[in-house]
Amino acid sequence: MTIRRVKIFSLFERFWHWSQMLLIMILLFSGFGLHGFHHLIGFETAVTLHTLAALLLLLLWAFSVFWLFTTKTWRHFIPTLSGMWQVLRFYSYGIFKGEHHPYRKAYWRKHNPLQALAYLMLKILLFPLIWITGLAYLGYFLWRDLPQASDWLTGFAYVHTGAAYAILVFVLVHVYMLTTGHSFREHLMPMINGFDDVDLTPEEEAYLLKDEPENIR
Repeated sequence: MTIRRVKIFSLFERFWHWSQMLLIMILLFSGFGLHGFHHLIGFETAVTLHTLAALLLLLLWAFSVFWLFTTKTWRHFIPTLSGMWQVLRFYSYGIFKGEHHPYRKAYWRKHNPLQALAYLMLKILLFPLIWITGLAYLGYFLWRDLPQASDWLTGFAYVHTGAAYAILVFVLVHVYMLTTGHSFREHLMPMINGFDDVDLTPEEEAYLLKDEPENIR
């Protein structure tokens, strides 16, 4: 195996990442305003901002799901038990002892087992909860005459808020992880220029050098 700098994050992935981050920050900011945690913007402005950011994020997610399946990039998000214990041990103990990360990115798998599991849970559990409850809340006028509609609305509100807090925790942990191991810049650069250190087989290295020389350094 040879370690080379390889472009593993496409332009769309980087656009998706930073756009998603911006929209989630707007949603958290406006959501906290709606709950009265701050009064930096008025209630009506917070509602408008929250709704607009949510619809844009939903559109972005729709495009990203289409992209994941058409490019078969979804395979990077399938978790595996292989190496999971080593990664868990590293984050719970080894990282504080200055040990090296046990996982090396591969051309065909750029996320370690724990990352893949976390991203998968985010995409198939938390995001759908946000979508369904948010759209149900937004479209309340369509079903408000149903029996016990107000009780259902309260339930949707609790689930929506709980999922939002879970996403906030994910964001905080994600940012914290950028401060561990390598320098903050080294962690951040792959999502700016797309390149990261990857373990390549001789066949993968030969293929990239011959057919995609612009994607290897």
